[in-house]
Formats: sequence, C-alpha cells, structure tokens
Amino acid sequence: MQEITSLSDMRAWTRGEQARGRRVGFVPTMGFLHEGHLRLVDRAKELAEGVVMSIFVNPLQFGPTEDLARYPRDLARDRSLAAARGVDTLFVPDTSAMYPGEPVARVAPGPVGDVLEGKIRPGHFSGVLTVVAKLFHLVEPDAAVFGRKDFQQATLVRLMVRELDFPIEIDVAPTVRELDGLALSSRNSYLSPDERRSALALSRALRAVEQAWRGGQAEAAALQKKGMETLAAPGVQPEYLALVDEALAPVERVTAKTIVLVAARIGTTRLIDNVVLGEGLAADPAVRA
Repeated sequence: MQEITSLSDMRAWTRGEQARGRRVGFVPTMGFLHEGHLRLVDRAKELAEGVVMSIFVNPLQFGPTEDLARYPRDLARDRSLAAARGVDTLFVPDTSAMYPGEPVARVAPGPVGDVLEGKIRPGHFSGVLTVVAKLFHLVEPDAAVFGRKDFQQATLVRLMVRELDFPIEIDVAPTVRELDGLALSSRNSYLSPDERRSALALSRALRAVEQAWRGGQAEAAALQKKGMETLAAPGVQPEYLALVDEALAPVERVTAKTIVLVAARIGTTRLIDNVVLGEGLAADPAVRA
C-alpha cells in the first residue's frame, strides 16, 4: 500500500491506473477505522481492480458545538488495518491543502438535506457534499462505496452524483453490527460500559418496529409510537424515529421498502441507525465485539 498526501499525485495515480485499463474503487472515510469501513473496502475490491481509501476529518461537516476536536484519530492503526485489508492507496490530504482558505463555493443539499439529520445539524450535509465532491474530483474513481448506516448521507450523495453528472457508480453497502445489534461507529469509542449497554436501545427500537410490522401493523403512526416507546430507555435521549420512503419522505402506510431511521444521544455521544423493514436487521453482517 502506498500513501499519498498530494492532491495532484492522487489524481495522477488514478489516471495511471485507468490508462492501464484498471477500474478504481473509492472508500471515503474520516479514519479511526472499524470493521464496517473494512467491509466497504471488500465491496470496492469487487467493483474495481484498484482501491483508494481516503482519511480526512472534514471540518466543514461539524457544527460549532460538535466534536471535531475530540473526534477519534489513530492514523498509524488506520494504516495497518487498510494495508491488511488490501487497500492499494491511502489518500491522506492535509486540511490546509483541501481548504487553503474559507470555502466560498459549497454544495447545497436541497430540501432532502433539511430534514432529520439536516434539521438537527444545520449545515452538516452541505459540508459532507462539498468534501465528497472535492474528493471525487481529486480521486476520479469509477466507483465509490458508502455505508448504509448513514442512510440520508448516502441518499444525498446519490442525488448529487446524478444531478451534477459525476461519472461514478455509487454503491451502498449494508450496515455492519456487533453481535448484540449495535451498529459499528467510530463514535462508539466514546461510550462508557454503561452507555454502551444503553446504546442498544437504538437497535432494539428498530427491531420492535420491524417485528410489529411483520406482525401485521402497517400504520406508520402506530409503528412510530411503538419504536419511540422502546427507544425511551434509561440513559437515552431520543431525537427522532422516522418511517420514510427511499426519497426520505414520511409515509402513512408501511411497506417492505420503508426505512426506519433513528437518532439518539447516549450521554454526550450522538448515534444514528436505520433498517429497511423488508430486509430487517438480520440482513446486516455481524462481527464479534
């Protein structure tokens, strides 16, 4: 595995690969890698001959009261994990290279970016889409892989790619969970043992909605109430539990394609999760904690 920090060198590497007829797959991350990130690498290797992973903690997507300064970082560990999983090139640009000055042009997410996560974290998705667009221009991949845990983010990236005509295949891979159901997240490292147990309320709430639906309940309002009752556990501050369609519009009647999205705070840590009802949590791959 080679490591690239230069923006021009990154673009030159991809063009060299493509000149030899090799497709390039891309996995953008903010580092502090876990098995969920590494499963994205596995998927990228199925889609392309060469795989680039970027590690860049993007300041544009953090609000003024959010955890940019304390976001977990361990580049040495990330290098080892990425190399062992078969990443060909690790792209680690400096913040000063990505943003030489205060960005003037940003990507606006539109109305889909104003609901759910976008409502709670104003400006977040503009920051996400701006850095993803920059990374797409720098890496110039044939395919890029994102995780489904950040469902709204993946939806917005797909919309951006379609509307701005990026020649990139977007693939969204299943969420990876620990054996007890907790979705893998770099922010799980913030949780104390007691908070870690409380955090299971998110997956329990999703499972309660799924089971009620499979039991015959199709009214979204009733399912939302059931899920919120499960989410409101000791140590958990619920933020939302929403039942939406693939365009993130609220639904009244639930189908197999309905997505249940949930967000909550466990102490000072904010977590999100989701499930596609027709697939269920059991469809997500699991790893030992």
